[in-house]
Amino acid sequence: MSKGDSTTSRARPPRADAARNRAALIEAARATFTTTGEDASLEGIARSAGLGIGTLYRNFPTREDLVAAVYATELDAVIEAADEFRTTAPADVSFRAWLDRYAEFVAAKRGMAETLRAGALTTTAQTARTRDRVNDAVGTFLRAGAQSGLLRDDVTADDVTTALVGVMLAVRDSDDDAQLSRLLDLLVDGLRPRAGS
Repeated sequence: MSKGDSTTSRARPPRADAARNRAALIEAARATFTTTGEDASLEGIARSAGLGIGTLYRNFPTREDLVAAVYATELDAVIEAADEFRTTAPADVSFRAWLDRYAEFVAAKRGMAETLRAGALTTTAQTARTRDRVNDAVGTFLRAGAQSGLLRDDVTADDVTTALVGVMLAVRDSDDDAQLSRLLDLLVDGLRPRAGS
C-alpha cells in the first residue's frame, strides 16, 4: 500500500459500528455524570455502554476528552431541540417545555463541573460559544411569542438567559425536587404580556 493509500484510508469516516460505540459511550457518560458526578469510574461508564474499557480509551484517551465530548454533544442537542419544541405548541408552552430540556443539559454539565472549572475544557467551552448559542435559542422563542402576543416584546434574550442561569444556580443545592419546575413556571409567567399592555 502506498503512502497515498494509507492517508486516504485514515481520512475515511468512522465505520458505523465505531460511530455507534462512540455515541453509546457519550450517552452512558452523560447519564453517569448526571447521576453520580464526574468521579464516576470510566470502567463503569464503559460497562453501562456495553463496551470494554479499551474501546472507551480508543475513543477518549483522557477523562477530559470524554467530558469535552459529552459537553459538546449535550449543548448541540439542547440547541437543536429548540427548533423541534417550537413546532409542537404555542411559543409560551413550547418555551416552557424547552426549559426542562435545558435543565437536563445543566444537570449533565453540573456533573462535569470540576473538570470544567479546572480549565481543561476552556478551549472547548469558548469554541462552543455556549452563552451566544443559548441566547440565540431563547431569542427564537421570544420573537415567536412576541409575534403571537403570547410573550413580551420588551425583554432581550440575554435578560432571560441571565434569569435562567440565576434560577439554576439558586436551586443547585435545593432538597426540594419540585422547586426548579416552579421557578421555571414563574420565569415563563413573567414573560407573558401584562394585562392592558
